[in-house]
Amino acid sequence: MVRIAVFASGTGSNYEAIMKYADQLAVPDIQISLLVCDQPQAGAIAKAQQWQTPVFLVQRRQFADKKAFEQHILLRLKEDKIEFIALAGYMRLIGPTLLNEYYGRIINLHPSLLPTFPGLDAVGQALSAGVKVTGVTVHFVDAGMDTGPIIAQQAVTVDDCDDHESLSRKIHAVEHDLYPRIVHQCATGQIYLDQGRVCYRVLSSLRSSEE
Repeated sequence: MVRIAVFASGTGSNYEAIMKYADQLAVPDIQISLLVCDQPQAGAIAKAQQWQTPVFLVQRRQFADKKAFEQHILLRLKEDKIEFIALAGYMRLIGPTLLNEYYGRIINLHPSLLPTFPGLDAVGQALSAGVKVTGVTVHFVDAGMDTGPIIAQQAVTVDDCDDHESLSRKIHAVEHDLYPRIVHQCATGQIYLDQGRVCYRVLSSLRSSEE
């Protein structure tokens, strides 16, 4: 049973999608053991309480610097024997303290087809650019902003009538289907990082970067 921590700053919809997926596994080989949240008003906290997932609320402003902030988180992760981290709407860059400990075991979800529209408000960026296709990317986390090795991507059509709300809704639907499956496959070692390359141990609909 792989123990996973989900990091979230917002509504927690992707956390909940992961929980629902894990709850339906025929062979329960992952456990969402902790929700790490940096925003006391985040909707993710209420969702975690409903699912009876322990919540670790930690605010950056309570610490002198980012290193102290992440050391505090790392201590809790070690106490809870966390083996894998899934970022799900976590609005902070992961620093070296966590990255050095969990490199290759942290993944992130981003609402665009990276490398286009990295950073904040990728949906708004796509609408401003007038693109006809955007999408969702899952990637391993490195020291940059949305720059880590890409695991999977799925396109989302941008219709002429789309606004921020409607396009966000379409992207969320894709996220909620794609991300839980990738979290499971990465946490259980079916997808892994080897010297910066994304590799696959099992046949799936996802293409290996080695193909």
